[in-house]
Amino acid sequence: MSDREIMEAKGLGSRKSIHNPELYSKLQDGWKYKDTKVKTTKDYMPNQKWHRYVSFIKSGVRILGYGLLIVNLPIAVGVLIFSEVIGIIEELV
Repeated sequence: MSDREIMEAKGLGSRKSIHNPELYSKLQDGWKYKDTKVKTTKDYMPNQKWHRYVSFIKSGVRILGYGLLIVNLPIAVGVLIFSEVIGIIEELV
């Protein structure tokens, strides 16, 4: 006897060993429930319009910060740190 035949004889290699056939069929179907909406990658995409606006604001603040480096170093550092905070917000939009 082969290993496969032994496993089937013991009830380990066939569908007879499945304790919950309904759950098994749902797993095989890829969890396609009629009650719930399956989320696609489009549902997780950021809003491109707002992402662009926040990116422009961040770039403007950075340019201002680098321009302030020759005028006042502590203020310029604060502005550049603020631009990094805007960058974090940009990734969340």
